[in-house]
Amino acid sequence: MTTVVPRRILLVDADAFFVAVARQEDPSGAGQATLLIVGGRPGSRGVVCSASYECRAYGVRSGMPIARALKLCPQATCVPVPRGACSTRSAAIQQVLATFAPVVQAASIDEWYCDMGGTEALYGQESLTATAHRIRTAVFNATGLSVSIGGGTSRLVAKMAVELAKPKPGSGATGVHCVAPGGEAAFLAPFRLADLPMVGPRFAATLDRMGLETIADAQRWSETALQARLGVRAGSWLHGRVRGVDHSVVIPRAVQKQVSREETFGRDLHDDDVLERELLRLAVRVSTDLRQQGLHARTVTVKVKDADFTTRSAQRTLTSPIESEQSVLKVARLLYRSLRAKRRVGVRLLGIGLSHFDADSAPGGEATQLTFFAPTPVRAVEGEPVENARDRALTRALDQIRSRFGRTAIVPARLVEGPTGTAEDTGPRVEE
Repeated sequence: MTTVVPRRILLVDADAFFVAVARQEDPSGAGQATLLIVGGRPGSRGVVCSASYECRAYGVRSGMPIARALKLCPQATCVPVPRGACSTRSAAIQQVLATFAPVVQAASIDEWYCDMGGTEALYGQESLTATAHRIRTAVFNATGLSVSIGGGTSRLVAKMAVELAKPKPGSGATGVHCVAPGGEAAFLAPFRLADLPMVGPRFAATLDRMGLETIADAQRWSETALQARLGVRAGSWLHGRVRGVDHSVVIPRAVQKQVSREETFGRDLHDDDVLERELLRLAVRVSTDLRQQGLHARTVTVKVKDADFTTRSAQRTLTSPIESEQSVLKVARLLYRSLRAKRRVGVRLLGIGLSHFDADSAPGGEATQLTFFAPTPVRAVEGEPVENARDRALTRALDQIRSRFGRTAIVPARLVEGPTGTAEDTGPRVEE
């Protein structure tokens, strides 16, 4: 008879990640603020990305407009999101996790699932809790950042457990909470059904009308009874979920599909010169993000959100991949102008996305190697940007200077005029 070995899944969640990184980056400013909101400057139209636990006690939550957050907690300090530093710290945490777990899946910039299956002998048959504590210590020693870890036999249980692991003020939590095999139903019983992942407001309202508010309430229903009220598929799904059944596996994330930058302006912008200067600023930043990841893109997308919140976009796929800010700007400007020609209203948000990387398009996934003095390639489509190896070498030399002396060490002349004072950069976005 084959013995089924229970799965050992961990969810590692960086504690108040954006707040912690902001404090590391600015120890004399954000680092001294107990009440800290990360997401934008006071008076901006940005939203809260994260807030310190002390701010959350006032009702401040992620996704809340900065203006509302400051009404709830007027004494709080507000700072922009340190996106570049966050990406670096996120990669550093994942690198530590990879030394402990054979499979690590990034769920977001500050969450990672780890499948610890097959590591029991490696760690001397110690408990999953003990291993989680060692991982937590290793992450802190390597990055100076604190993580909370939930564990169990499924991703679902690990996700729910991590909420009890977080060392919130007064919680008494230690940073690790693992559920032993067989204890899933009892562990989940006190939670509200609305707390279950994938139970949205509409489904929760349906369950509430059935007299089901907590997971314990649903556990008392048979699968047949739930199917009769919710349908076969939904009833079976819920019956399993409230008992911790989740067969989804931990797999490395899919190949990255897009890198983008967006800006939300503090006031609607109408002047094309100002908007095109902001477009240039975005082109510089998003192309830098692209090169830092060793990527080249063939598709450029421009996104515009109008004053009335109408979102429009345009994109163009090129015959050859690009990486320089000049090439990105050339395509982005054409796309932006086409969008403006169709609807000339105030602009609330502007963004540039780069995708369709060369690894996706080259035969066999191989990129073309160019010599430094390669001749300028002939383009099949008139008006497309032209890049050769010399252009790319120059661009990367500029990257090295900016890396050493700061991103404002060398900037396009048009940006010397300075920012509009109205932009709230939402930072680099990576879509997978």
